[in-house]
Amino acid sequence: MPNAQCPMPPHENIWLALAIGNSRLHWALFCDRILQVSWDTPHLNPIAAKELMDGGLSEHPNLSPNLSSNLWQSLWQSLSPNLWPKEATATLLNTKVLPPLWIASVVPEQLQLWLAYPRARAIALEDLPLSGLYPTLGIDRALAVLGAGTKLGWPVLVIDAGTALTFTGADRDRRLVGGAILPGLALQLASLSRRTAALPAIELPDRLPERWAATTPAAMSSGVIYTVLAGMRDFIAAWQDRFPASPVALTGGDSCKLKAYLQSLEPALAEVAIADPNLIFWGIQYLAMG
Repeated sequence: MPNAQCPMPPHENIWLALAIGNSRLHWALFCDRILQVSWDTPHLNPIAAKELMDGGLSEHPNLSPNLSSNLWQSLWQSLSPNLWPKEATATLLNTKVLPPLWIASVVPEQLQLWLAYPRARAIALEDLPLSGLYPTLGIDRALAVLGAGTKLGWPVLVIDAGTALTFTGADRDRRLVGGAILPGLALQLASLSRRTAALPAIELPDRLPERWAATTPAAMSSGVIYTVLAGMRDFIAAWQDRFPASPVALTGGDSCKLKAYLQSLEPALAEVAIADPNLIFWGIQYLAMG
């Protein structure tokens, strides 16, 4: 929901953040440093992208950041059914300048579609005030660490439960310590159904399943979830042995379910993992606002 501290922000203070993930587009609308609303949309396919741009941006290849009110209304009305939730549309359609769009992407093809936006800025690893980064580190992981360290303090460990499940840590000097990558919860379940003849396609349960399952779907859930939780326990313990006072942050699309599973299985461990779905946006905010 929009933040009540800035219900009708000045036009020049509005900006957008877009994190292009492996499965979805993650959006945030900011007024200065205040996050108004965040939401997700599907990836654009090339045909949808062309239709979107033909409805607005591509008709104005030399579009100025300063638009007349009528042109602005026309442009954003063409975009709003595809991209903006109601809370964001109300603000965007009342602005008279194109808001800056800060983009972090792990999908190059999707990034190219959004670079057609006149005030787009793609974020690269070299833009981040972190050291020890390696060239193939995902920009999403790096930004989440930056956001977590900015909000919670350094050193920090980030567990991102998205399409992939990642562990990424940085020390008190903002230097990358390292991390690990494994298939995310939903991806592990999907791989079982796709790569076997008899296992069904199932969704993640809302609650922690019984460890000793009596049905095939429950056994699949049990195997994936309890194994992931055991891995989390091990990584958190190893991190806290090295950095005893370090916060641990949990983010990503499956973070709420993962937090709930932890709460049922190990409440003390769940208390250690601070859930924040907006870590990557806090990292983008740090770059955009200083």
